[in-house]
Amino acid sequence: MKILVTGTAGFIGFHLTRYLLDKGYEVVGIDNINDYYDSGLKYARLKECGIFNGLPFIFDKEFKSNVWKSYRFIRIALEDKDRVQQLFKEEEFDQVVHLAAQAGVRYSLKNPWAYIDSNIIGTMSILEACRHYPVKLLVYASSSSVYGNSPGAPFTTEQRVDYPISLYAATKKSNELMAYTYSHLYNIPTVGLRFFTVYGPWGRPDMAYFSFTGKILARETINVFNYGKLWRDFTYIDDIISGVVKILENPNNIQKGLLAANFALYNIGNSSPVKLLDFINSLEAVLGKKAILNFIGMQPGDVISTHADVGLLESDIGFRPDTTLHDGLTKFVQWYRNYYGM
Repeated sequence: MKILVTGTAGFIGFHLTRYLLDKGYEVVGIDNINDYYDSGLKYARLKECGIFNGLPFIFDKEFKSNVWKSYRFIRIALEDKDRVQQLFKEEEFDQVVHLAAQAGVRYSLKNPWAYIDSNIIGTMSILEACRHYPVKLLVYASSSSVYGNSPGAPFTTEQRVDYPISLYAATKKSNELMAYTYSHLYNIPTVGLRFFTVYGPWGRPDMAYFSFTGKILARETINVFNYGKLWRDFTYIDDIISGVVKILENPNNIQKGLLAANFALYNIGNSSPVKLLDFINSLEAVLGKKAILNFIGMQPGDVISTHADVGLLESDIGFRPDTTLHDGLTKFVQWYRNYYGM
């Protein structure tokens, strides 16, 4: 199969791309390589996949991997709907994994238009391209943030999610509604995945586990929001990728996750929330250093707790995350020390 991966230079996109290439798939990866966080990390991920230019990649030029002959990268902004349409017409993709998005909660308070451009207009470009150049399956990234501070745990996809508390969450909920509409109108098979706090090597520097690691090593103070009364369902990247690939390889098994014909939603998480202070203790143990903590109030747009019910995904594709927090953090810290020379 030929698979399009949007956000291929991002955290999850990079790991998925590499996994698919190892399994022999043909992959076309696109990314706009924005500067939301260190673009050098994005270039380093591309280099790991055999894409290396030595200079910033110009838009709309194709680069071939010198490691995998079946991998090509093109720098494209999804807001460029005409270019996206052209790409679909030329490539005739079998499947699409749409991971490109503007992430982050705090950033949305200062730069709201980035979320409209990337998450709404960008997703619309993908849906329109799938409409005119049909694919066998479109898998797209949603988020646990759509649950907001919904009561009751663990969260299930049958719950109403009408009260997002950040613009990021609102755009992700909008993506689900858009996908439903296109599935209904144009018979496009879509699967939305609500990711729960993904972590691991090559991760995003804006995520807590990543920034905490750097600050502990540098003996800098960590801000602990809501005085530590937060819980997160940390999910290791390898478990996430395993779930995504099982969906791509077994589309006929998508049954219990269907909320309508051709429209499915799943939670994909570890289903084992960890209190923030316990998480910090685990990270301290792996690093062999103590954190300097500054307890402060809740930040706007953040949620108190996330907890995934992954029963539907387990029933349909056999999804079973099996990486413990200690093992996952150990692998991340090993990568971090090697990458940053610490």
